[in-house]
Amino acid sequence: MSIEKKAMQRIEKEFKDMTSKDSLYSIGRDSNNLFKWNAMIQGPEGTPYAGGMFSIDIKFPKNYPFSAPKFTFKTQIYHPNINSEGSICLDILKDKWSPPLTVEKVLLSITSLLADPNPDDPLVGEIGELFKSNKFLFNQRAREWTERHA
Repeated sequence: MSIEKKAMQRIEKEFKDMTSKDSLYSIGRDSNNLFKWNAMIQGPEGTPYAGGMFSIDIKFPKNYPFSAPKFTFKTQIYHPNINSEGSICLDILKDKWSPPLTVEKVLLSITSLLADPNPDDPLVGEIGELFKSNKFLFNQRAREWTERHA
C-alpha cells in the first residue's frame, strides 16, 4: 500500500473520530481534497480570547502521520506565538512532532497555547515583549482583536 493511501486512511479515521463524538472542535473538510480541513476552536474561558471563535486551516502532507500537518490561523489573533500570516510557533508542529499525535491533540495544544502563551519563544517579538512587560495592556489588546476579528 502506498504512503499516500495510508495517509488517507489515517486522515479518514481521525475525521470520523472527531465528527462522531462530542469533540471540543468543529471540523470540516474540502470535499475535493481530503488533505485539507478547517477547524473552529473557541477561545478558552478566563483568557482575552474567551468568546471568540477562531478558524484554523489544516493541510496534511502526503506522508502523514510521519510529517506534521500545517496548521494556519485564518482568524486574526493578537498572540506572541502566532503571526499575522497565521503561522503558529508550537514545538509539536516542528521538531517535537511524532506519528501518534492526532489533529485533536494538536488543537488541544493550540488551545493551551492561547491560555498560556510562551513569550520567551515568540513568533512576534513585540507582542512577546508586551506580554512580559505589561500583561494588562497585552490582555486589553488581545481582547480588542478577539472582539473585532473572532
